[in-house]
Amino acid sequence: MKLVRKNIEKDNAGQVTLVPEEPEDMWHTYNLVQVGDSLRASTIRKVQTESSTGSVGSNRVRTTLTLCVEAIDFDSQACQLRVKGTNIQENEYVKMGAYHTIELEPNRQFTLAKKQWDSVVLERIEQACDPAWSADVAAVVMQEGLAHVCLVTPSMTLTRAKVEVNIPRKRKGNCAQHDRALERFYEQVVQAIQRHINFEVVKCVLVASPGFVREQFCDYMFQQAVKTDNKVLLENRSKFLQVHASSGHKYSLKEVLCDPTVASRLSDTKAAGEVKALDDFYKMLQHEPDRAFYGLKQVERANEALAIDTLLISDELFRHQDVATRSRYVRLVDSVKDNAGTVRIFSSLHVSGEQLGQLTGVAAILRFPVPELSDQEDDSSSEED
Repeated sequence: MKLVRKNIEKDNAGQVTLVPEEPEDMWHTYNLVQVGDSLRASTIRKVQTESSTGSVGSNRVRTTLTLCVEAIDFDSQACQLRVKGTNIQENEYVKMGAYHTIELEPNRQFTLAKKQWDSVVLERIEQACDPAWSADVAAVVMQEGLAHVCLVTPSMTLTRAKVEVNIPRKRKGNCAQHDRALERFYEQVVQAIQRHINFEVVKCVLVASPGFVREQFCDYMFQQAVKTDNKVLLENRSKFLQVHASSGHKYSLKEVLCDPTVASRLSDTKAAGEVKALDDFYKMLQHEPDRAFYGLKQVERANEALAIDTLLISDELFRHQDVATRSRYVRLVDSVKDNAGTVRIFSSLHVSGEQLGQLTGVAAILRFPVPELSDQEDDSSSEED
């Protein structure tokens, strides 16, 4: 997704202009557009014309309309988004108040205006427009003296750093120069990895090279991490996957990603964090039920007790038609973040999101047991009886 313009006032009213660039961006847009918003985009309209002789004909014209959104339809298979509403701006082809359906198209910009931009919607725009958020795979393609550090998104590969160091050849009885240059090269690659790879987002780092370069580099990197007590590298050691590549040039990455063993390891990396969080919740529910809550009322009460460590919430809840209900979910998310909790927003299109949907769409793993919450529920229900 490309952000063209963003104009949001202090009262959180305003508009943004975006360009969807890939099918996944349509899903993001579906989660941004809500009933009551104003959407301006290019569209095709069938217009009737009457000639001087009185004969009536029709032709299709491209025009730009501004609609007050009344209905949103998303086809998840074709990644197509249709928005229906009434025209709210004068147009030579369409009367004020007339109904029209705009089908948003890839690489055609649209402007979305809201009376209230909440934090969840703004964060989704930020994530959709920042390639680093969707790049949950990183790759280091290297050979002696040359390395490329890349981020791999579903649609493109971004080179974040290129490291080049001249490595002298080994000479008989004197390898010191070669070894020093190689160590300097490895150190620069390690620095590039730490600078450009966000391990909170990236689920797998491919280290690819011909020969034994990748093994030697990984040995050096983790030896240095132990010496310097580099917790980031040590905690994410399991994310590094060593694979063969024909060279250290960027084009070698294509053959690496086509490798069946790599493909199976990388499948669904984007949702791996959500799957683990849901698995952690089920384990907690089984072994320590006082630290696993689901249902909006229960989770809100746990939040009031500042007990939420991880909030699991489905993006489907933010598409609720009732503004007050939607705001309630947004306030919950903001509050958990303010209290140093982690928030994981699940895609309802993914199997983990479907499972969470069966648990009302909102659940929480607590920092400490809160048994009195369930007691309060029992007390209030018995009073009602």
